[in-house]
Amino acid sequence: MRLHQQGLTCVEFAIVGAVLLTVMFGVIEFGRALFIANALSESTRRGARVAAICPVGDPGPARVAIFATANGNSLVAPGLTTDNVVVSYLDQAGATLPNPAGSFAAIRYVRVQIVDYTVQLLIPFVMPEFLMPAFTATLPIESLGYSPTQQAFLPCTVVPA
Repeated sequence: MRLHQQGLTCVEFAIVGAVLLTVMFGVIEFGRALFIANALSESTRRGARVAAICPVGDPGPARVAIFATANGNSLVAPGLTTDNVVVSYLDQAGATLPNPAGSFAAIRYVRVQIVDYTVQLLIPFVMPEFLMPAFTATLPIESLGYSPTQQAFLPCTVVPA
């Protein structure tokens, strides 16, 4: 009887080990996905903070929101680009202004959103990818790049991360 069961423990270990490793990598990747979600939430807040002090239409807030390096890559999440960042200017009621430069006096809030970002999970045998929800941060405006001492709009200087 023992002679017929000689390789059985190796087969059992292969089955149980594959399931165990898949679950273990799933937990690790789920934690990584939560980290990315938290980082994207912070990124929108950071971008909105910069957008509140930079001139309307400046590309600086989008670069700050993705924690862009000098070559434009994101330090927060792989594949995140400035194309995923939407900067909107809102009036007192919270409605988006279609032409913020033309209605500068009506701007009261700035909203930064990170949209259409997909996370690829590295779980063995499955490799799922899913679309993250839109992350949004809204802040009241500050200077929007206007310097009262120089009576002019100053460019937004953003230092890469």
